Amino acid sequence: MLLKGNLLSLADPARGRFRSLLRTAVENFLNDKQHVARRQKRGGMLQFVAWDEWMAEAPSQLSICGQELKTWPPERIFDVRWAATVVEQALRRLAEECERRGRLRMFTALSKYLSVERVEISYANLSTSLGVPESVIKRVLHQLRVRYRGILREEVAQTVANPAEVDDEIRYLCAVLASAR
Repeated sequence: MLLKGNLLSLADPARGRFRSLLRTAVENFLNDKQHVARRQKRGGMLQFVAWDEWMAEAPSQLSICGQELKTWPPERIFDVRWAATVVEQALRRLAEECERRGRLRMFTALSKYLSVERVEISYANLSTSLGVPESVIKRVLHQLRVRYRGILREEVAQTVANPAEVDDEIRYLCAVLASAR
């Protein structure tokens, strides 16, 4: 690098000894190499993905009005997106389990009722549309809800340090999602 560069042409005997020039050039070279090595240790080789690109790849089922996004503080937006991501990951896992068992059609029809109050569900309409008795709808929906809660607990457990914090975190995520509606 010393021979290919223009450092030798910058050498001026009036400014000091050639040895000092070489020593300074070597020190600068070593400092640059050390800086590059430290940068790589801090993640210099990582490629960051912008939040917007990531959200485009895995769009949330929860949509937030553009006007609200402008007025909400960044912390609230993060909390809502985080809660939605955890819930949607649990739903994806449940869908995959149902697909492996050959029950994807039933899951697709009943998944929107997993968090709805029983009085809001028309078991008769679901029975007619799926062609199964109401008792089957009630049983399968109950089983899906139980499994969904279990998967959600597993997902939340991965995000907290202490297993005793899972219930508090689930309550917090539910409150965040309720405030986003």
